[in-house]
Formats: sequence, C-alpha cells, structure tokens
Amino acid sequence: MSMVDDGTERGNEAVDEPGWEVDPDDESGAAVVAAVGRQIKTWREAAGLRAGELGSMLGYGEDLIYKVEGGSRIPRPEFMDAVDVAVGAGGKLAAMKPDIAEVRYPKKIRELAKLEAAAVELSAYGNHNIHGLLQTEEYARALFGMRRPAFSHDDVERLVAARVARQSIFSRSPAPELSFVQEEVTLRRHLGGRMVWRRQLEHLLEVSELRHVEIQVMPTSRDEHAGMGGEMQVLKFKDGSAVGRSEGDFGSRPVSDPKHLRIIELRCGIIRAQALNPRESRAFIEQVLGET
Repeated sequence: MSMVDDGTERGNEAVDEPGWEVDPDDESGAAVVAAVGRQIKTWREAAGLRAGELGSMLGYGEDLIYKVEGGSRIPRPEFMDAVDVAVGAGGKLAAMKPDIAEVRYPKKIRELAKLEAAAVELSAYGNHNIHGLLQTEEYARALFGMRRPAFSHDDVERLVAARVARQSIFSRSPAPELSFVQEEVTLRRHLGGRMVWRRQLEHLLEVSELRHVEIQVMPTSRDEHAGMGGEMQVLKFKDGSAVGRSEGDFGSRPVSDPKHLRIIELRCGIIRAQALNPRESRAFIEQVLGET
C-alpha cells in the first residue's frame, strides 16, 4: 500500500478514484469536464494505449479511466500531469488544469468565490461558526464532517479544498478591505477538538495582524445586538455596485437592490459599533486562547 500526492491510498487493485463526482445540476461545469475527458481519450488513442493500459501506467483501474474520459469524474491536477506524460501530450493536457480548477468545486461556491475575488471591500458577521475565509483547513474539515445527513469523505475533501482556495483573497494585490465580526460563542466552541480549536484561535490572531483585515468580537454579555436575525455579509466592488446577504431576509439569497442593501449595511454598521474594537477583540481572543 502506498500514498499518492493527493493523500489517497493506492492498493494493488488500483481502486481509488482520481477526482470528484460531477454535479449533474452544474451544466456548464459538466460541459468543461466532458471536453477535458474527450481530449484525454483522443490523446490516449493516438498513443496506441487501451484504457486499461493507461490505468496501469498511472496506478488506476480501467473503469476509472473510462469515468474521466466519459466526463463523469473531475480529474485532479496531479492526474492531469501524470496522464499528460503517459500519452506524450507535451504539456497540452496539463495546460487544461485551469479549465477544471474551478468546476471541481460546487457551483454555489464557485459563484461566491468569483464575487469575493472581485470585491474591494467585504463586511461579514458570523454567529454559528468561524467565517469560512477565516477557517483553518482542519477546522473546516471538522465542520463539514459533522454535517447531518453526513457528507461522503469525497464531498468533505472537495468542500474543504474549495474553502481553502477562497482564502487567496488575503494575498490579493491590491488588497481588499476585510472586516469580520465573530460572535463570542464561535470562539469558545471546541469544534474539531481542543487542538483544532486552539490552532483556529491562533490563526485568527495571525490574520488579524494583516493591515487590511479587521476582526471584532461580539461579547455574549451585550444588552443590545443588531445581529439577532442571523449571519450577514456585504461585498462591494470597484464599480460602486454591491451584493449582500442576510440570513432569514429576502429569502436568504444574495441581493443587489439598493433598498435591500441599505438594510443589510445598516445592520452590519451597527454590529461593528456594538462589538469590541479590533484591539480589544485581539486581546479577547488571546484571553480565550490562554484559558485553554
């Protein structure tokens, strides 16, 4: 038994699968995956290889090669690199990795990631768990792992990968202004166990040091709280437009109508005013970490 780069185990029977299942409701994503699969098949046949032979070369079963070629399986980047070498594509198949990089994530997450990638300002309030952009990989894995009905292991890893990929927003240039307000309970709930929780708190302190990031804590002891309706978020863009979402309002869907946005922005502003300021919040997080 050996471990491959993507963390899956390969046995002698080569039964592990090099990617993720295609979402049948994601028509545009399915079309991209199908096109990539056809290219792989074309290069394999041109190289004079049967599907089983290619599978043996890569350490996968024949059926899995057919799944990728048939567009029912989204190949991982390392699979594309390996098949490119095996069929002598000279980098042409490996060059298709950006085409499948986005579609390997659920459609809703892709749409959110695109909005975040274009935003020049983000304001968010979280009351159940740490905001996705602030989560460590281990925390995110624990969070998805406790969902009910339970996600499959494959789905958990796919969702974790998508969440981690979104965090490239912190290294963008020019940097967007990012503001987060976290409910105190999200800092005290030991999701994933004590070590995962401690690392998450340490990560919040690390991120709070970035000049374009503000993290605030809403203490449970507050007598006034404008966020009792649930989590919310506002994204603003370079052209002056914006998109907001507030749990329980407007169907919990993203809205861009100025009248709806005004309500969400008003609440976000009041929440920031009611929460501890960034310096006080950092001290609060350090205190919670020190209590462990």
